[in-house]
Order: sequence, then C-alpha cells, then structure tokens
Amino acid sequence: MLKMSSSGSSVQLFYKTVVGLLVVYSFINLLHPTSAAEVVAQPTEKQSNINKENAQVQQQQKGVVPPQPKLPVLVKDKGLVDFGFIHAFVASLSVIIVSELGDKTFFIAAIMAMRHSRLIVYLGAIGALGFMTVMSAILGYATNVIPRWFTYYASSALFAIFGLKMLKEGYYMSADEGQEELEEAQADIKKKEEEIDKQSTTDVEVASSNHRRSWLKSFFSQVFIQSFTLTFLAEWGDRSQISTIILAARDEVIGVILGGTLGHALCTGLAVLGGRFIAQKISLKTVHLVGGLVFIIFALSALVIEPDD
Repeated sequence: MLKMSSSGSSVQLFYKTVVGLLVVYSFINLLHPTSAAEVVAQPTEKQSNINKENAQVQQQQKGVVPPQPKLPVLVKDKGLVDFGFIHAFVASLSVIIVSELGDKTFFIAAIMAMRHSRLIVYLGAIGALGFMTVMSAILGYATNVIPRWFTYYASSALFAIFGLKMLKEGYYMSADEGQEELEEAQADIKKKEEEIDKQSTTDVEVASSNHRRSWLKSFFSQVFIQSFTLTFLAEWGDRSQISTIILAARDEVIGVILGGTLGHALCTGLAVLGGRFIAQKISLKTVHLVGGLVFIIFALSALVIEPDD
C-alpha cells in the first residue's frame, strides 16, 4: 500500500513538473514576440498553394496554361469538410473521458453532490475544468513557434508513452484501487469543509445578526468556491491536462477546447448524478486498459495522418 502511494506521488510530481516547464516556456515565448512574428510572417503551405492557384488562374485567362480539372482534395481547402477540427474534437473528447472516469476529480464532484446542491457543485467543477482546458490549450498553442513536424511526432510519442503507462497500471491495478481514489477524495473534501466550518464560526461570532437570506447566499458561494478550488487543484498536473496541452500543440486548438470541455461536462455530469453508483459498476482497471488503448490509437494515427492534414 505504501509502495503504491509512493509511486502515485512520484507520477503526480512528474506531471506537475512537466506542466510547470510548459508554463515557463510559454511565458518566454510571450516575452519574445519577434520570434513569433517572424513565424507568422512566413507564408504557410496552404497560403502558398492558394497563391499558386491564383497564378494559374491568371495564366489560364491569358491562354498560357490550358485549364486543368480541380482535384477532390480541394474540398478541404474550401472549408466544406474540416477533418483537422473533427480529428481534434474526437481525440480530445475521447482522451478526456477515459482519463477522467474514476479519477480524483470525478469522486470529488460525486461526494460533494451528495452533501450539497448538485447544480452548484456541477457549476463549480465544470467552471474549473473549462478554465483549465482553455488554459492548457493556450499553452499547447504557444508551442507553434516550434517546427510543426517536431511537435506533431513528439506529441504522438508522448501519447504512446501515456498509453503504455496506462496499460501497465491497469494490468497491475488491484481490485480496490477505485476505493483508494474515493477515500483520498473524501479526505480532501473533509479537510476543506473543516476549514470552511472554522471560518463560518468566526463569521458568526463577529456578526451574528446576519439575515438568513445572506447566510444562504454565503453558503452557496462557499460551496461553489469549494467545488471550483478542489477540482482545479486536483486537475493541475493531471494526465488529462498534459494530454490537452499535447493535443493543442499538434491539432486544431478550437476542436481541442470544445472536445475537452464536452468530455469534462459529460464526466462531471455523470459524477454529480450518480458518481458512487457508477464507480461501483465500472471497474477502474477496465477504464485504465481501455484508456491506454485509446492513447495508443491516437499515437498511431500519426503514421497515417500527415502533420499538415
């Protein structure tokens, strides 16, 4: 048990260190806008193709070059089907779902929903997760100053590592691993509620003449803040955050944000509506094995989909 806890702490420390380095790197890029401007100033491959096509049209009008039939691949350039957005959306949605089911943030929302208003707990949790998703996507997008092919294949390699790690964890995972996550989430919530109770007692001693309506408003605000804070701290440095950063570095950022936010909304909704029941019915071992396969599938997609596709 002690060995498992020590291993989990080491993994969390590794994840948090990676996120910290990415944050520092992003700030360095923001402090040197000239580098980013030079990259933006360079014409993209898509813009070069458009310029070539316009030149060919002008030559055709002059009778220099005979008309050539357009290929079906131009459908993508016209924006009728954006496979980059679809791939980013599906990848982000899938990765978040397999990462968050049975995770610590899942149990935090489930336990708090049993004690407080489900709506307030849900709004606090999804607010934290949505903010984290947008922030992580921005961090990933900031790495665009790095050559596209490098970030694409490096992120695919990281996805493969994450997938193999999840498969290993799932294979050696004990049957009561989900119960350990649940107990850890309960301990965090209990500690936070004790702090709130102390603060509430102090407030009553200082101003005992507050109206009932004001007290209820303050209570709901505390529940929202508690849900937001616990979820944000539990998510920082988590596998799902690093996955969002990686996806935003290699795929269409809007698709990553929308897919990730929807994935968090679905998982948090399940947790709030019946988290304890779902945790008893779904094996955390199975979730890890399926999640590992999903990570590996999207890593292998780099062998089929070119970086500029």
